[in-house]
Amino acid sequence: MKLKLDITPDLVAAMAAEVKAGERAVTAAMREAGTGLKTAWRGQITGAGLGRRLANSIRSQTYPKAGESLNAAALVWSKAPVIVDAHDTGPLIRSKDGFWLAIPLPAAGKGRRGAKLTPGEWERRSGLRLRFVYRRRGPSLLVADGRLNTKGLGVASRSKTGRGRATVPIFLLVPQVKLPKRLDLDRDAERALDSVPGLIVGNWVEGRI
Repeated sequence: MKLKLDITPDLVAAMAAEVKAGERAVTAAMREAGTGLKTAWRGQITGAGLGRRLANSIRSQTYPKAGESLNAAALVWSKAPVIVDAHDTGPLIRSKDGFWLAIPLPAAGKGRRGAKLTPGEWERRSGLRLRFVYRRRGPSLLVADGRLNTKGLGVASRSKTGRGRATVPIFLLVPQVKLPKRLDLDRDAERALDSVPGLIVGNWVEGRI
């Protein structure tokens, strides 16, 4: 007597198809979670008034870059991590040499190409010397003897009589600065992580329909 067992559909093929469906579901879920987190972080940054340029520094990538895997993962990061982290943690900033932090006032203008403006750079650019003014109450100042131009910037005075000449505050001097916490990136990261199981199930079921 011979016994023959036929499994319809083929069990091996069915399991292979299920594994393939799982690979598609996990990879799609991680891609959605990563993209969603990138969008959420960018929204936080623009909502905090930190600008579109910093927001666009947030990037995402799904791994593997090609193909599908049950071990798929998503990475979300910033190309300006120091700046983003500072606004996320609200650190206490002190001068490296233990002296003063020079904070540019509106009359100082801006550094070249968005770079930090230092007192030395300002002096080289304006041709004026900065003078220290100690204040017993409130932060001390670095001032320049010049004038304000039509854009509100401190520049050298061209008057030979002294008309229009003024003492212009250029930098505020403080021993330390507490940067306000303006972002909560962990909140969105936890939400993205919590969404992954549901995204996997949703993509798995959708792939069967």
